[in-house]
Amino acid sequence: MNELRARLAGTRVLVAGDVMLDRYWFGEVSRISPEAPVPVVRVTRMEERPGGAANVARNAVALGATVHLLSVVGRDDAARLLVRLLQEENVAYQLTCDESLDTTVKLRVIGRQQQLLRIDFENAPGPTALQAKFADFQERLPHCDVVILSDYAKGALVHVQRMIHAARAAGRTVLVDPKGEDYEKYRGASVLTPNRGEFREVVGTWKDEEDFARRGHALRERLELDALLVTRSEEGVSLFVPGEVMHVKAEAREVYDVSGAGDTVIATLAAMLGAGLEIRDAVRWANKAAGIVVGKLGTAVAMPDELFD
Repeated sequence: MNELRARLAGTRVLVAGDVMLDRYWFGEVSRISPEAPVPVVRVTRMEERPGGAANVARNAVALGATVHLLSVVGRDDAARLLVRLLQEENVAYQLTCDESLDTTVKLRVIGRQQQLLRIDFENAPGPTALQAKFADFQERLPHCDVVILSDYAKGALVHVQRMIHAARAAGRTVLVDPKGEDYEKYRGASVLTPNRGEFREVVGTWKDEEDFARRGHALRERLELDALLVTRSEEGVSLFVPGEVMHVKAEAREVYDVSGAGDTVIATLAAMLGAGLEIRDAVRWANKAAGIVVGKLGTAVAMPDELFD
């Protein structure tokens, strides 16, 4: 393990995508509102954490990798708080400021250890900021070993196809966490990591495991991917590579919160590939890391001691 840790410490990861601030309000629920049939939450504690691509970046940093994060934010309190959180977690960043943008904030209200409500504040960045971010991406490519494109459909990855082409032309491994129904824009990536619902949205519903495998191989071949990794919650993960599908069972543990698990998977996978691991071994580590973070509340990271011990 010491050798692997040393190799992870020498890995350089470039993360680009949609960043956001994850805000949590924790409270007690003891009555129903007289105004409407909804619970009344008396807030007793508040927390903020980096979310989206910023959570991907902090997961890679937690494993020892050197990370550079590229994204677009607004000129607001959420952006300033996000910057402070990234600094505390040793994530290097280039965040282009778009005056017209409100930094994405996801507010979750938690009562009785359950999420009661989520409120999203968001809008899309403008073309000038996005073009500047693509220029930053090209400038950073020579200084990384592996690239992660974290798409949350908030607008930061409008140039995702150009990014994939530039990174592959530079000889870099490119991992993409996709969103939406249009996967053509991810054509040519090294690895695509949809979750089960996202995969179903693109390929349709399968009737059995054989049909699932057929659809996975067809999607990988159509998009000219080196590999396709489908995360399947309690069913673990399925890796599609040419001529083979590998299933890895989920780690047996109590599931507390699945939010951010996909961020942990792609961050761990990228860091392990950057450290020189073969993709099958990297997937096993990523699956184990996901099993750790789902046992924690909210967007979280798998620490090295948890992962390797």
